[in-house]
Amino acid sequence: MNPGQVRLAIIITYLLLLLGLGFIASRSFSGTKKDYLLASHSIGPFLLLMSVFGTTMTAFALVGSTGEAFKEGIGVYGMLASSSGIIHSLCFFVIGVKIYSFGRKYGYTTQIQFFRDRLESDLIGVLLFPILVGLVIPYLLIGVMASGTVIQAMTAGAFPDWSSFAALKPDGTPSPMHGGVPTWLGSAGICVVVLIYVFFGGMRGTAWANAFQTIVFMVLGVVTFVSLANKIGGQETLFESLKAASAKVSESHVTRSEMSMTKFLTYMLIPLSVGMFPHLFQHWLTAKSARSFKLSVVCHPVFIMIVWAPCVLIGIWATTQNIPPTVSANGVLAFLVKAKLSTWLAGLLTAGILAAIMSSLDSQFLCVGSMFTNDIVEHYVGKERLSDTAQVWIARAFVILVVAVTYVLSLQGYKSVFTLGVWCFSGFASLFPLVFAALYWRRLTAAGALSAVLAMVGSWLYFFRDSGWGENTKYAIKLPFGEGVEVMPVLAIFLCTLVAMVATSWLTKPPSDKTLAKFFGS
Repeated sequence: MNPGQVRLAIIITYLLLLLGLGFIASRSFSGTKKDYLLASHSIGPFLLLMSVFGTTMTAFALVGSTGEAFKEGIGVYGMLASSSGIIHSLCFFVIGVKIYSFGRKYGYTTQIQFFRDRLESDLIGVLLFPILVGLVIPYLLIGVMASGTVIQAMTAGAFPDWSSFAALKPDGTPSPMHGGVPTWLGSAGICVVVLIYVFFGGMRGTAWANAFQTIVFMVLGVVTFVSLANKIGGQETLFESLKAASAKVSESHVTRSEMSMTKFLTYMLIPLSVGMFPHLFQHWLTAKSARSFKLSVVCHPVFIMIVWAPCVLIGIWATTQNIPPTVSANGVLAFLVKAKLSTWLAGLLTAGILAAIMSSLDSQFLCVGSMFTNDIVEHYVGKERLSDTAQVWIARAFVILVVAVTYVLSLQGYKSVFTLGVWCFSGFASLFPLVFAALYWRRLTAAGALSAVLAMVGSWLYFFRDSGWGENTKYAIKLPFGEGVEVMPVLAIFLCTLVAMVATSWLTKPPSDKTLAKFFGS
């Protein structure tokens, strides 16, 4: 076997292990919708920490952050990782615990059920469902695209004589990806594996797989970092190698000199997106008790540092290496791993990268099936007219549909995993005022919520279109005062949402006393 085939064999073995884990989880499935979608509220502190962290650490965090650091420098860590560590935990505490308590008390499974009840409005569900699903699909695209890129890069040279695996430069000569599993096939394989264990194992299978994959990518991530530091630095000790590797990096990549302070600071709004992630909402409701959140609140920032810091450092170190121009920013991490490390270690580390990607895909696939079943089918057809078994199969069918749509969209090709992620998260982050107000502001009205959602969608589409539908990877809003003063679009979208929500709520009739007593007490 050549090196590419060895790495492919390791990848396939890892995927088979995941399928086995999904099969074991499916043996514990009771057959009820509650068990399929929420694991019967049986997830304890450790499994909750692992599954929640795993589902927030996507290809955006590993593949995307390395590629963006390669292009923009070390400031990528400050933009998102350092603020995410604090803001994510704050959201778990401020939003997650209250959502969990209402979910257990009133039987919610999805965000839309909560908003319909809190706002006394059926229309909010009709509006939110396509928007949330529409924002989840780009999130899914990040993982599907990155998985195909990573697999092709790591299996390059496996089958150089197969014409269907050919990857050529414009001049007709083989590129560094030649002979590797094509991106369309690698992405399809990942989608099928994740779909199988979500299909049969439900939320319990997803939580178990997330915990296993989180451990895998964190352990192998540290191994990757240490191994690459020693190879690139080339010194006798790890500390000396770290210094040597970083000393080679140009000043523009070890400072924030290429980015304005205002743009840098407004990036900090993006981590608020976790407060509105539908898949995270569903994970919160799986907790055994409110005490299960303690470990996540405390450990999440530490785990983010363990994952993000090595990825960003590897990205800036890559600027000192001879990276072929045909290797995209999304493929930098995979290229370095393959070029610098042994065949077996590179194969294992590829499994770690895929673990991070799949630990997000599974939760997102399941959450859209849950939303369709609860918020559309059950709500409009009637719970009493459908058995639990029928609802589980409806959820599974919609998951298959979303996977198929996501896969077809991934074939269109997008230049930057990081940029696509930023736009996706900007939409979710701009809805944060809605969930915060629903939990803490008695005066929020249905009209105010509808205005907020419409303002978010309208402003998001305007700026996304202005960026060339994401083609401009450095897009920012230039302010009319000061030279070079610019901010991220998320600030403008967030403010549009907030102003529309507050103004409309004050101008319309407040919620009924019954609803206020239900959610805020007497």
